[in-house]
Amino acid sequence: MSDLGLYRNLDEMAPWNDRLQVLEVIGVTDEAPDVKTFTFRSDNQTWFRYKPGQFVTLELPAEPEPVMRTYTLSSSPSRPFSIAVTVKAQAGSVGTRWMFDHLKPGARIKAYGPSGDFSLHQHPAAKYLFVSAGSGITPMMSMLRWLNDCAPWTDVAFVNCARRPEEIIFRKELELLGTHMPGLSLGFMIEERSSREGWFGHMGRIDAVRLPLLSPDFREREVFCCGPDPFMRAVRGMLESSGFNMSRYHQESFAAPAVEEVPAPFSTPGEGSETVPDAVLPVRFALSDVDADCLPGQTVLQTARASGVRIPAACEFGLCGTCKVRKLSGEVEMSHNGGILDHEIDDGFILACCSKPLSAIEVEA
Repeated sequence: MSDLGLYRNLDEMAPWNDRLQVLEVIGVTDEAPDVKTFTFRSDNQTWFRYKPGQFVTLELPAEPEPVMRTYTLSSSPSRPFSIAVTVKAQAGSVGTRWMFDHLKPGARIKAYGPSGDFSLHQHPAAKYLFVSAGSGITPMMSMLRWLNDCAPWTDVAFVNCARRPEEIIFRKELELLGTHMPGLSLGFMIEERSSREGWFGHMGRIDAVRLPLLSPDFREREVFCCGPDPFMRAVRGMLESSGFNMSRYHQESFAAPAVEEVPAPFSTPGEGSETVPDAVLPVRFALSDVDADCLPGQTVLQTARASGVRIPAACEFGLCGTCKVRKLSGEVEMSHNGGILDHEIDDGFILACCSKPLSAIEVEA
């Protein structure tokens, strides 16, 4: 039977469940030098529910051990039958190079998510400024594609910086969207000319002089920024120096945030439990049928690894949400960076990478 014969309407399908289903590659597209878009569908006829700008974590079966890599979705949830990630292979890349070499149509991989709160849905506004560099364009593209499908009249200033003209990811699509979206203004900036094509636009690096040229009313906009850390620091510094209201500035970064050591909050144990944060505590991994001891200061993830229990994990500082597991009993101290939602905590889930037992616990792993 052809794939077209399997088509079902959206209301006949369930949302994708990252714990039960894998992704199948249905397309690979070259976007720019060393940049490819991988498009996936569910292997079980489900649809994808997420916010534009969110990310997924892919489990790549590289040798000798699988690697976990987090990538922002470049696709839009307004087209929910597939998702896509657009990735750039940097020098020394392991996971991305593996994807380039091995992910072909028909290949299947595990994925976790979507996660993250870098989305215009979290910060609705009348006017937006999207500022990106390199592959940091991917969450901006997800948000812009959603706007094109659902609110094409929205006022968006879209600024992207690249080294050379041919390295501007999604350039042709952006220029096409510029003819369809009356409120979209595009600003490209490159650092050096190329022998491959002429360039008559802005050159150099974005600074306090060039930003107002690209977006004269930037102080009136909700700003989203993504790119290499030095780039984001520069943009943030420019905005702060200009008197911009920084509560309207949002940036995406997968780097570990600075952690300030603070005393653990006092925790009142439940009836019949005893919290002993400085003692060796028993941990029961129910699905693996393993009993282990958690040493003082260890996280649930560290205990799992020491005991041969595999819990998928990527960022390991409480951002990506990949290591989410259900706590069946006991108490933990959890200090995360947004990788888990309040209702998930209410349902008994914890992030294994940043949860330390306060009592004997049992988890679904």
